[in-house]
Amino acid sequence: MVALFFIAGCESPIRATDQNNQNNSFWSGRLALRVDADQAQSFSAGFELQGNAQTGELALYNPLGSTLAVLAWAPGSATLRSNDQTRNFGSLDELVRHAIGTAIPVAALFDWLQGVNTPVPGWQADLSQLAGGRLVARRSAPTPAAELRLALEK
Repeated sequence: MVALFFIAGCESPIRATDQNNQNNSFWSGRLALRVDADQAQSFSAGFELQGNAQTGELALYNPLGSTLAVLAWAPGSATLRSNDQTRNFGSLDELVRHAIGTAIPVAALFDWLQGVNTPVPGWQADLSQLAGGRLVARRSAPTPAAELRLALEK
C-alpha cells in the first residue's frame, strides 16, 4: 500500500494552527520510509503530526502541498481519509500497517520527537540530531528491516 502515497490527492491541505496546545504536540516537516523487503519499498512526503499517542492525526502531503492522506485516531477509532474516501480500522497499528505497508511504533514516535528514547522491541531510535530537527529510527525485527527518517521544520 506504499503506492497510496505516490498518488497525488486533489485536496488542499488544512494546516494546523494551534502549535502550543498543552495537551497535544505538533510537528511538521518531511518524512521518508524505506522498507528492505524482497522488493524494496520507499516513499517520502511532507507531514504534519499532531496530538498524542491516544488521540491524534497524521497528514501527508505531496511536494506540491496537496493532501495524500490523513490518518486520524482516538480511543475506539482509527480512520484513513484519502482520495475523498474514508476507511475505518480496528486500531492505530492496523491503520498504519494498511496505509504505509509496515508497522511503525506511533506511540513511541511521540516520545522520540519529545527527546524521550522510549525502547521498542526491534527498533533503535537515534535522537542525537533531534536538536537539529532530525530523527532516524531503524527496525531490525521483525523483518523486513525498515528505516524511518524525519526532518522537522523549525
